[in-house]
Amino acid sequence: MSASPVTLMVARRVASGRYHDFNRWLNEGRDLAADFPGYLGSGVLAPPKDDDEYQIIFRFSCSDTLNAWEHSASRNAWLQRGKGLYNAPHEHRATGLDAWFQTSSGTAPPRWKQAVAVWLAFFPISLVFQWVFGNALADWPMFPRVLASTLMLTPVMVFVFIPLSMRLLAPWLAGKWSLLDIVARWRHEHRT
Repeated sequence: MSASPVTLMVARRVASGRYHDFNRWLNEGRDLAADFPGYLGSGVLAPPKDDDEYQIIFRFSCSDTLNAWEHSASRNAWLQRGKGLYNAPHEHRATGLDAWFQTSSGTAPPRWKQAVAVWLAFFPISLVFQWVFGNALADWPMFPRVLASTLMLTPVMVFVFIPLSMRLLAPWLAGKWSLLDIVARWRHEHRT
């Protein structure tokens, strides 16, 4: 049994004209997974506007709990209901921190790039948190102050900002672009 959390990443291309049905079906599957022992969370990375491939992430406490969900009758029935909503599914399993960074080819970028990507997600949200809650928590002792901040920031980081950072930095993490290319692309897309 794996003692590390296990992440199942599934790429699915939405069938033409089935976007709303696909999203409804996808939310049903996420709710279904949440009822299984060992479920730690799930997320969906929407494709860029010129693509139709969604990245769906399911995370479980260990390989045994993931396998129990994967081979359950309720998941199989859910997959049957989804036939015709998507094309060409691709699944990949990963453990540990590398799960966030692995590409469909199964490779992960160097650790220093992973650290930069996490920092770029963590810094702005930490800054906003301190700006909004810093004064209110300033008089608290250190332990409850850190406990409160990590309890509030961790879900936001895991479900919103780290996936956003991974999506925005994907070409750089894969070695296809430099950081300057990403900044230039972002500036071009947001120029109005």
